[in-house]
Amino acid sequence: MPKTTLVSPVKRAAGDVTTVAVRKPDVGALRGLKLTDVLQMDVIAISRLLPRITEPALLPDEVAELDPTDFLSLAAEVVGFFVTAEMKAEAEAELRLQ
Repeated sequence: MPKTTLVSPVKRAAGDVTTVAVRKPDVGALRGLKLTDVLQMDVIAISRLLPRITEPALLPDEVAELDPTDFLSLAAEVVGFFVTAEMKAEAEAELRLQ
C-alpha cells in the first residue's frame, strides 16, 4: 500500500503523523456516501471516508485540519481506486497529445 507524505504533518501527542497510507475502500467503508460525491472529490464525502480507510486512521477532526494540499493528495488516491487501467491509459495518452 503506497504512502503519501504529508506536507504538514498531523500533530499527535504520541508523535506527528508524516505519512498516511490509503487502502482501497470496500462497500462497507462507502456506506452512507454517494459514489458521485466521492468521485467528484466532494470535501464532505472524502472527509467522511478518509477516517475509514487511512493507516494510521485519521480522526475526523484531523481530516478537517489537513493542509489543502494533503487533502487533495489523499482524495486523488481515493479516486484512483475507481479508475480502471484502461481509463488511466486513455488519460495519459490525452495528456501526451497536449
